[in-house]
Amino acid sequence: MTSKAEFNAEEWSRLLEGPALAGLIVIAAERGGTIRESISMAKAYNAARDAGGNNELLTEILNSRPEVDPREYGDPAQLHERGLDRLRETVALLHVKATHEEAAGYSQFALEVARRAAEAHKEGGFLGIGGERVSEAEQSALDDVAAALGAREDTD
Repeated sequence: MTSKAEFNAEEWSRLLEGPALAGLIVIAAERGGTIRESISMAKAYNAARDAGGNNELLTEILNSRPEVDPREYGDPAQLHERGLDRLRETVALLHVKATHEEAAGYSQFALEVARRAAEAHKEGGFLGIGGERVSEAEQSALDDVAAALGAREDTD
């Protein structure tokens, strides 16, 4: 089992940043709904915490405060590109220092945070009627996040 002690401070900060960054990449793909999307991301953390599990590394991450500053990435296009690069680097780090199962669990959790952000706010429609759960731009961002994480996106 891998623990926080296996990582230096910068590496640990990247691990904490990853899931929230995945959600922010999706949020930045479409205008509007930021508050709902942020709340949905927090609910994803709470649900994963409540579910527990045998992934000690993920448990430590869930019990730490997410660290991400979107201003560090500039505009939405830079957030998308640089954020995806950061996610790829984080997953590569996990494959070096953690078990395959821990890395896969981390990637799946980060993708779940992004998916919850995408589904939090209907796009289009009128007064909440009609519209789509996930816009094309959000789905594209979600697909990019899944690819960067090396995770499989489960579609309903």
